[in-house]
Amino acid sequence: MIEPRPAGFWIRAVAAVIDFAVFFVVQFSFGFIGAKVWGPDVESTAMFKPLVTIFTLVFAGSYTTVLHALGGQTIGKMIVGVRVVVDDAGPPPFGTALLRYVAYFASAAPVMLGFVMAGLRRDKRALHDLIAGTRVEHLLPATAAEPSARPPAETEVESTASGVA
Repeated sequence: MIEPRPAGFWIRAVAAVIDFAVFFVVQFSFGFIGAKVWGPDVESTAMFKPLVTIFTLVFAGSYTTVLHALGGQTIGKMIVGVRVVVDDAGPPPFGTALLRYVAYFASAAPVMLGFVMAGLRRDKRALHDLIAGTRVEHLLPATAAEPSARPPAETEVESTASGVA
């Protein structure tokens, strides 16, 4: 059996950049819709920036938690070919995925050292992986599926019918 390879720092960083691009598009869209609904001066109101920040945190938390719980992959992880798994190699349950998201803040707190751990550890686990009990691994290459049923062999009746004896 082929053992999955742990995903290192750089491949995870590329996935994170892609996910941050998704967050940016959503946040920009939220601001654009706010300007259309409440007028172009909405950005100068005192409540706009805190609302955008809260919306972005809630969206990012929902996005990562739900996608990790459903299949172990965000859009960024899908593109680079890695996934988050728990010990049984399945996607993390919802509670574990939520804990992993909250633990991102612990990874970011000491000048991002919690994320850098993924590049320094042999098992490539970052601080949030250790807290949540998860790991990120490369997807296994798809194996060629063997045909489930072999084509039927030519029978003697078919041979005789075609004139071959």
